[in-house]
Order: sequence, then structure tokens, then C-alpha cells
Amino acid sequence: MMSQNHQDLYQDIDHILISEEQLQQRVAAIAAAIEADYAEDEDLLLICVLKGGYIFLSDLSRALKRPHHLDFMGISSYGGGTTSRGAVQIIMDLKQPLAGRNVLIVEDIIDSGHTLSYLRQNLLARQPASLKICTLLNKPSRREVDVAVDYIGFDIPDEFVVGYGLDFDELYRNFPFIAVLKPEVFAHLNL
Repeated sequence: MMSQNHQDLYQDIDHILISEEQLQQRVAAIAAAIEADYAEDEDLLLICVLKGGYIFLSDLSRALKRPHHLDFMGISSYGGGTTSRGAVQIIMDLKQPLAGRNVLIVEDIIDSGHTLSYLRQNLLARQPASLKICTLLNKPSRREVDVAVDYIGFDIPDEFVVGYGLDFDELYRNFPFIAVLKPEVFAHLNL
């Protein structure tokens, strides 16, 4: 059973996969690549996929030296489980139009690709000038739908990870690193 208090949450970690320092170094490198790619473009809109992407977006936004705008979308594809179910639903839409704008989707993790494929098609229908995808974590071994990703923080193995915005049952988001949960924490879901 999952631990209930904050101190116990750390006991649910099997091991740290990506340290806080590694995360910050990689975010700075991604920001530099984005700045180089959009050097000539005046308009840049970062769209954060909630909830998992909010810490990555926050750090990426602060690392970018160039002007940019932010917006948020809520997408559901997991429910209470540990793997994407493939059924994607927009639960919170953007507040501003995309037509003619340079759009960069900022995602926490891509595994099967179903969510990003759906989101990409949805946003392309809104006629942005350009659309690119940035993800902190990529699980290529889980890919079921081919999605071109322009910026990747880290390729990771097929393990259930939490921290730095990623959760399990709405917990662990506040960890400043990416950690692998002990299997017994979520074993009851994989029966």
C-alpha cells in the first residue's frame, strides 16, 4: 500500500533515475537549442500539457532568454493507472488562438505516443505557423504511434517514474528529481 505522509513517500522510491542537477543542466541545454531554432521568430507560444509538465515548463520558461507566451491544456489518457490507455480527452482547452503563431508543446513524458499524436493533430487544425514538440522524458521502447519529437530531455527505460511534476495518484510531483517507484507501490493496479 502507498505511504501516507511526506516522509514515507521517499520510502516508495526504488532509485533516483535523473538527479536534480542533471535535470537543470538538460533544461538549460534545451532552452539554448530552442533559442537558436527560434532566433528569427518574434512570436513563440509554449503550451504546457497539465498537470505533469508544469515544473518542466516553469524551469524551461525561466531558462529562455527570449520573449515567449504561455498557455495550458489539460489532457487525460491515464486515469488512475500506470500506463496510457490510448483514449485521449481534452479536459481544459487553450485560452488563446493559435492561427499564425509558432507553437511549442511542452510535455512531461511521451511513451505510447497516442496523447501527443492526438494533441498534434488537434493543434495543427488550428493553423499555427509552426508546431514543434518538446518533452522532458521519452520512452521509445513503449512507442505505439510514431510522433516526431523536436526536443528530448532524456530517453528513459520502461519504468514507472515520478517526480519533477510527474505523479502517481497525484503524489510525488514535488520531488526535485526523477525517481523510479518501487513496484509494490502500484502492483495492485497491474493485476
